[in-house]
Amino acid sequence: MIDLPAVQTAIREQGADGWLLYDFRQLNILAARIAGTTEAHRSRRWAYFIPATGEPKKLVHRIESAALEHLPGNDTTIYLRWQEFEKGIESLVDGAKTIAMEYSPKNGNPYISRVDGGTLELVRSFGVEVVSSGDLIQQFEATWSPEQWAMHQEAARHTDAAYGVAWQFIASEIRDKSFTTELDVQARILKHFADTGMVTDHPPIVGEGPHSGDPHYAPTAATNSKIVTGSFVLVDLWAKMDKPNAVYSDLTRTCYVGEDVPAKINSVFKIVIAARDAGIERVKRAYAKGEPLQGWEVDAATREVIDKAGFGFAFTHRTGHNIGQETHGNGCHMDSLETREERRVMPRTCFSIEPGIYLPEFGVRSEINIYIDEHGGVHVTGGALQTEIRRILV
Repeated sequence: MIDLPAVQTAIREQGADGWLLYDFRQLNILAARIAGTTEAHRSRRWAYFIPATGEPKKLVHRIESAALEHLPGNDTTIYLRWQEFEKGIESLVDGAKTIAMEYSPKNGNPYISRVDGGTLELVRSFGVEVVSSGDLIQQFEATWSPEQWAMHQEAARHTDAAYGVAWQFIASEIRDKSFTTELDVQARILKHFADTGMVTDHPPIVGEGPHSGDPHYAPTAATNSKIVTGSFVLVDLWAKMDKPNAVYSDLTRTCYVGEDVPAKINSVFKIVIAARDAGIERVKRAYAKGEPLQGWEVDAATREVIDKAGFGFAFTHRTGHNIGQETHGNGCHMDSLETREERRVMPRTCFSIEPGIYLPEFGVRSEINIYIDEHGGVHVTGGALQTEIRRILV
């Protein structure tokens, strides 16, 4: 259920006259979640206008006339013909000059650009300026409940433990038969997830040697590499508890099979760790001082370390992403590379910090998660920070 007073306060703080939620068959999953329509089958367009003050208004199709009856507001327009739908939208926004929708100028942030161009044209045709609902979405879709925070901590314990399982499996396999493979390690991690009541939207990344230099590498039967003595391995894994509304834990760590990690790998690893820690410190400093913080600023602090070390060309993705019920959630990302993320790093949201340096012969990434609690406390989750490459001795 929408907390109408809280939503209207947030709309006024943004300086908008209202928030127009619109969806068609969950193409705007953000609006569907805010409105609480994700569980029902909806095959017709609906719209819900929340004014900065006053009673919300609804627009629904005749054959789904009860679609929004669970939401605050008794002013419901029922349409049948497309002409009636358009007149209904005009009625919803009548008197408003600026409204928020799931839109991003020039599609600068595709995570919140969920309203199609034609609908935007329709709304604007009534003399309304459309602004982004990015921070509204954060506040009412990307923030976590106490139960979700607890489920994240549970998931973080299991994802942290998955590394011990993986390292032990690699050591045992190499002792027994002199090698294992990327897919074998991946399968062992997935078994650990199943054993601990977790689910994931994609198997973990297990990249040996050159494969670790591909940020989104996925082992297949055709690419499956052996892991042997002398192998450097990157493991990126993410999962959540198999429970309603559960949220992800997403971590990346590295290991080397052998006693002496090659000097170049170790040197790059230390740069990545310094960059990760600079990002963590930027978040902690802002919250300790009570200063507003935007996502691009965290990326800039992290990226500066890698740039100064001469590896800026090899850091090919943003510093981090929001984490929610999807691995890549819909809140603020840590990004000044792919977009300039100007949304605020908000309390009760979680995000990753995961700088990386990717070279042809190997790549290093270190990923941790940060949760900001309702009091501004900064929590680094997922166990102890990796401060050295894990050596696997066989």
